[in-house]
Amino acid sequence: MQSAPSERSAEQASEESGAAGWQWDGEEGGGGAEAGDVVSGGGEPDGPWLSRRRLLTGAGVLAAGGAVWAFTRSAGGGSAPQPPKPAPTRLAGPEPLWTYRGPEAMTPERLTDRPGLPVFLSRGGLQVLDPAAGTRLRTLAFPAPGKDWPSDLELPAARVVVGANRVFTSSRGHIDSRHLTDSAADWSLPLPELLEGTVDLFGCDGSTLYGRSWAAPSTGDRIPATLFALRIEDRTLRWSRPAEDVDVPLATSTDRLPARATESGSTRLVLLDAADGRRVWVVPADENLRWAATDKEHVYVPDGQFGVRALRLADGAARWSVLPGPSEEWRCLPPVSDGARVYVPRDNGLITAHDAATGARIWSHRVPFRLDRRSRPLLAGPALYVPGPAAAGICALDAGSGAELWTFRDSGPGVDVWSLSADPARLYAGHDDILHALPLG
Repeated sequence: MQSAPSERSAEQASEESGAAGWQWDGEEGGGGAEAGDVVSGGGEPDGPWLSRRRLLTGAGVLAAGGAVWAFTRSAGGGSAPQPPKPAPTRLAGPEPLWTYRGPEAMTPERLTDRPGLPVFLSRGGLQVLDPAAGTRLRTLAFPAPGKDWPSDLELPAARVVVGANRVFTSSRGHIDSRHLTDSAADWSLPLPELLEGTVDLFGCDGSTLYGRSWAAPSTGDRIPATLFALRIEDRTLRWSRPAEDVDVPLATSTDRLPARATESGSTRLVLLDAADGRRVWVVPADENLRWAATDKEHVYVPDGQFGVRALRLADGAARWSVLPGPSEEWRCLPPVSDGARVYVPRDNGLITAHDAATGARIWSHRVPFRLDRRSRPLLAGPALYVPGPAAAGICALDAGSGAELWTFRDSGPGVDVWSLSADPARLYAGHDDILHALPLG
């Protein structure tokens, strides 16, 4: 096993002033079902915003030459229109191509992956937007998260599986697929008898949909489960296997599926072959195994509570780790890899790039805000985009050197962390009820 020395940041003094990572922000009260608007660029507003509160209005009128007040009351208690909310202005960074304001705050944490189209997911449903203009193409409704949101995020019912320009949902004995732009391409598939029961979907790699079927228990309290893979193109079952040795898959890819397993009370990392579902290898893992990421050569998992470890994809052997030094206090978040380099974000705001083969550090850059598990950096083209809290904005870093290219901030207001997605030409960056399209690069 080849192991690199523990990583020690050069900015140790400023790290000592940092506190623990952020906590989840609570949902703001309200949230209606009104349609959203393109508030700048790309298209015209779709109409005025209406207040959700029905008002009983009265008007006091002073007659000329007299002191008599007249009071009137609306019989139907109808809603009074209000002017559209103002568009947030750009405070720094590139000029948005367009800006969309949704009907309520986004819940992007529910998406299992980043779609190739701009979408706006909220408690009320999914708005699919035109990449060029930001106008709505389609609205898809989903069950809203439970009353314990966002603490129920890890429940399958709270997740929205997206991939291959589709959204997938399940009901007992069925899988439903809706195309993001073409309603004529929607379909509903009855599952074979083997998979009858409650179905949980957990990911899509672009060509295959992965899920788990829970059958009614035959004896005792143990509920038998079956993992399965479904080809999206022809809607046929690619494979299925008993799930007794797998608790939950942690990531999806076209080659390998890392999953968490519990055997004899110990946590283990299991790697499944995406082609047939067979177990390739299993290695002991830390009890903090809550995420995994892959590239063509490695699987990346937590190393203890604070670090990240690279395992060889072929056999699970440990290659290198990034760990805090004795006097350092930070926690690694899930890394992003392009195959040659691995970009490791830390909750203190330090981003480091490492050689994927050896773990050697290539560059480091500290962004001016802290990160937490909602902060999901995006590697697109020549840049690494790092999202911060609403007021802090997004930092674009040169992926090769770590140099800061720009920071985008708007006038808000907001309480959420920025969420990011991209297509080949545009970066889609949003927080709270706002989504911007920015030029990529």
